[in-house]
Amino acid sequence: MDTIYVESGVRSHPRTEKVFKRHPRATVIECEHYGEIFNVKSQNFRLQKQRPSLILAEKKGQTVLPTPPDYSIGPKHNYYFSHMLNCLYDCRYCFLQGMYRSANYLFFVNFEAFERDIEATREKVGDDLCLFSGYDCDSLAMESLTGFAEHFVPWFSGRPGLTMELRTKSINTRLLEAADPVSNIIPAFTLSPDAIAREIEHGAPSFERRLKRVRSLTQQGWMVGLRLDPLIPWPGFRKLYSEMVESIFHQVDPSMIHSVTLGPMRFPKAMHDRIVRLYPTDPLFALEEMTLQKGQMTYPESIEADLVGTMISELEKHLPRARLFHQTA
Repeated sequence: MDTIYVESGVRSHPRTEKVFKRHPRATVIECEHYGEIFNVKSQNFRLQKQRPSLILAEKKGQTVLPTPPDYSIGPKHNYYFSHMLNCLYDCRYCFLQGMYRSANYLFFVNFEAFERDIEATREKVGDDLCLFSGYDCDSLAMESLTGFAEHFVPWFSGRPGLTMELRTKSINTRLLEAADPVSNIIPAFTLSPDAIAREIEHGAPSFERRLKRVRSLTQQGWMVGLRLDPLIPWPGFRKLYSEMVESIFHQVDPSMIHSVTLGPMRFPKAMHDRIVRLYPTDPLFALEEMTLQKGQMTYPESIEADLVGTMISELEKHLPRARLFHQTA
């Protein structure tokens, strides 16, 4: 990390100091509010993505937010919280590249605010509450810098009635492998067929390396989630996705799969246009089968039904239907 921006208010925070110790040669620039750097107009996302800086800040206001209505893996109440904005990886289907002007990593060091708001949310809605931690970032990819899972895995493990999903493409699972499995923490791996992942999931570990981590965690006793979204109508998608499912369950015990989510690729129109301008020749957008539906750019209903139907048919060979979740937003 060459440059670290830090808000004055968290300059002496213990997690800030840990980051500085980890990157002693970084240039440190103090600011009053992260928006002075993160929200500046006319930033070049593609250039910043090649060498992002880090911004350390305090998360203020509401830190725990409700998910879209059908965004669930079983629990009745579903919320998300984001200790970081932006991701180490550079996947072409990721909405983050069209949401923010900046590709810099924004890390909120005040975990205590999230704890407080999670407890307040629980008091409001009751138990059977799931918190998604990988909504605006990858939950584990930058664990060595943030210490996020190191902090929150023990915190959640002592709170039955709460579930936390750690969504990731990372193989940085040492912390989980060193711990006893916790029933209310779900490591969840986003997986795409290898041929697709190699083309559009830039910088992410290969399908096989991710699957190896799924296998090792399940063998250790962790219930693991499979996030097979977004589904993409790549040439030969039926064969690619069918082979992926067979490869997964050839190596992984189905009884250790907590849930599988399926969903389309979907962007607000302005976000889609922004991403296409960033990467006009990318293979993903060369498919150009997306259409505008209710203000969202997505695949026609017939294509989505074909994708989801293919996946459900393949997955039901190994898992009960109750563990499959079709997420449409």
